[in-house]
Amino acid sequence: MGLWNKARSLAEQAPPERNRYVDFLRALSILAVVVGHWLVAAPYIGSDGEVVGGHLLGILPWTQWLTWGFQVMPIFFLVGGYSNGVSWASTRAKNGHYSDWFASRIQRLINPVFPVLLVWAAFAFIATQVGMARETVRMAVFLALIPVWFLAVYLLVTALAPLTWKLWERLGWGSIALFIAGAVAIDWLTLSQGVPYVNFLNFLFVWLGIHQLGYAWQQGRLGQGRALALFLVGLAALVGLTIYGPYPIAMIGVPGAEITNSMPPTLALLALGVTQTGLVLALEPWGRKLLDNLTFWTSTVLMNGMIMTVYLWHLTSYVLVMVAAWAAGGMGLRVMPGTAEWWLARPVWFALYIAALLPLIAIFARYERGMGAAKRETPVPRLRLVIGMIAICTGLAMTAAISIASPEGVTGVRLWVVALPFVGAALVGFGPVYRWVRG
Repeated sequence: MGLWNKARSLAEQAPPERNRYVDFLRALSILAVVVGHWLVAAPYIGSDGEVVGGHLLGILPWTQWLTWGFQVMPIFFLVGGYSNGVSWASTRAKNGHYSDWFASRIQRLINPVFPVLLVWAAFAFIATQVGMARETVRMAVFLALIPVWFLAVYLLVTALAPLTWKLWERLGWGSIALFIAGAVAIDWLTLSQGVPYVNFLNFLFVWLGIHQLGYAWQQGRLGQGRALALFLVGLAALVGLTIYGPYPIAMIGVPGAEITNSMPPTLALLALGVTQTGLVLALEPWGRKLLDNLTFWTSTVLMNGMIMTVYLWHLTSYVLVMVAAWAAGGMGLRVMPGTAEWWLARPVWFALYIAALLPLIAIFARYERGMGAAKRETPVPRLRLVIGMIAICTGLAMTAAISIASPEGVTGVRLWVVALPFVGAALVGFGPVYRWVRG
């Protein structure tokens, strides 16, 4: 009740001009990702007695349609555009420094990441030293750290916000068309011309395009009528690109598929983002009315106070439950995914995941709450800021790409991968890392 009462107090103090729907969408998007991850992961024990890392989208192809609802990272970037637009405009009005603004924007995203990296680095080190198979260690660490990948992209998009905001001010809707054109060009080069690696540029074009829609929303340029039109246009494009075009139905990667819509993102994922944006903004009047209810609004405030902790640790809770089931002789893992028995067991498994997640929230949510950016008398020099950002993003991206567990070496841990985000945070100068370095 203590957390609820605190959240209720914060909810009551929210200024009347605050758009509560923004907070609601932020929490909803992350929770949808959590549920989606828990649902698609479908391990089972095969006929040879070994655990098979099943993937529901590969086992039941019809479930790939569900990703149109559960792949809601576009909503997170939409909300990011709205919030970044509000905060950057306020900073400019106060003649604030970019470095202070940037540190304050990312501190709640980065601070909760450090415990995750340290815990899993410690696990990888200890597990390899006691003789656990290194490939098993790597698989567990890789799975648990999947949530980290998108933070590197989101931090980069946030770092570019002053530039994209200026682009919005000058070009308006033209700035969105510019990013869409970029995504089209990149996919043409990739799919038609076979140019390698260029598709990684769509991490910027796709997510920046959706981030720009957040600016349009914040500026009042996406009323209910326009939002509905955006939904219909986006849906038509999405259907055309997937059903009649070269893109797969699934909006996340499917084992064995030649094309993935998410890693890196494609024009189809951008169309999904436009569709989802139109839908949620068309429903905004209803959502804001619902959030006038204090209980519902308090629930939203409570969830937002721990949402990054939930996101970062939800696959750790999944791994813990799977390890416990395996240690108990494969309890619950001998049911083939996709069968009626498997679906009926989902509520039980979800309850176990939540039970394993709650202690992690209790331990680590404090790194998300009340961690203000360190106060500085002078702004961080630009070069140091850029180097720090590169270190943070590289560390987070490499964590997701290769994991911190190394199949070779004495320690079994890629120490430089673990260290990079901490070094970058110290250079940027925010949060507990900054205070620790400064002494």
